[in-house]
Amino acid sequence: MKFSQRLFEKVKGIWEKTHQHPFVVGMGNGDLPVESFIRYMKQDYVFLIDYSKLFAFGAVKARDIETMAAFAKLLDETLHVEMDLHRQYAEKFGITHQQLEETKPAPINLAYTRYMLNVAQNGSLEELISALLPCMWSYWEIGKMLAKEYHGASSHYQYGEWVKMYSSAEFGRLAEWLIDLLDQLTLGKPERELAILEEHFLTTSRFEYMFWDMVYQGGEWPV
Repeated sequence: MKFSQRLFEKVKGIWEKTHQHPFVVGMGNGDLPVESFIRYMKQDYVFLIDYSKLFAFGAVKARDIETMAAFAKLLDETLHVEMDLHRQYAEKFGITHQQLEETKPAPINLAYTRYMLNVAQNGSLEELISALLPCMWSYWEIGKMLAKEYHGASSHYQYGEWVKMYSSAEFGRLAEWLIDLLDQLTLGKPERELAILEEHFLTTSRFEYMFWDMVYQGGEWPV
């Protein structure tokens, strides 16, 4: 069994709960309160800034030029394509560029990104990938699920663009590249090392669920 298959089986329960979360379901059936999505757009923007740094660490920790170039491309596309699309999409909800830039990370957001950045700085390339992969992989799974199970989700006037972006084959290829790279890097690894990678994957998968819950319910810093 490939290591990624082991991870997928291990995380099924968490991801099933994520798929059933009212924020995710609300995007599918169109019932998600707009204020929750606005909160998501702001928090996801500051999340992406730190998430981009993980790709820079990936380039540093890469063991060959091809992998280094792939991580550099991911960094460039996140900063100059995904974040630009994010800003354009935010404008449709009345969120200005200035409001995005002035957003402060909520507690769960800060804890999540700091966990990944700590792994990136102190761990191996395999650890870095296992920590950042749940975000990309689970978004792809959510996008595909919404597009398949909710009629009209991809064409919804507010949330359809999100569904189309994350259910796309293009986005899926990015997730598949990281999955394949992790499988290559973990071949022949002893169980004690695989267990560490598995724990990173489970931890950030839990953070993903908590992020959805945070933007749905509020989760800001207490006054």
